Amino acid sequence: MSIKAKRFRAQPMTRLLDGRGELGSLMRTARLIERAQQHLRDQLPGEVAEHLFVGGFRDGRLTLITDRAIWLTRLRYEQPRLLELLHQLPGFEAVTGFTLKVRPVRPVKAPLRQVRHLPAQAADELTSCAEDTRDPRLKAALQRLAAHAERNP
Repeated sequence: MSIKAKRFRAQPMTRLLDGRGELGSLMRTARLIERAQQHLRDQLPGEVAEHLFVGGFRDGRLTLITDRAIWLTRLRYEQPRLLELLHQLPGFEAVTGFTLKVRPVRPVKAPLRQVRHLPAQAADELTSCAEDTRDPRLKAALQRLAAHAERNP
């Protein structure tokens, strides 16, 4: 099996993202969807706007996603007005309607870090245990653990 060297050179990111290739078209579509989402959110009342997400565009229909059925019902009543507002944006004249979906949208949350404190008295006990231990690996582990104690200067 032979490995053939590619004759193509590295291209700048701006050419890849703004070019006429597949990636450039994907980026343009993503920007359009983001613009549509922001425009629709700006036109809706605050309590509904934060629950609206634009999921995509296919066959002339824009997919709107909410996280609860109650917001979907409110969006159903707003469809004619939203469609009219969307037609004002350049690039969205071809939108003929909406596909409405309910999907739980969960924001990514970083796990809470649990900070534990080791009192100085506990560190002294660990150090004492380490001195009486014959196993060198256990002794080193106890000393490392004792080193994490809160020491007041």
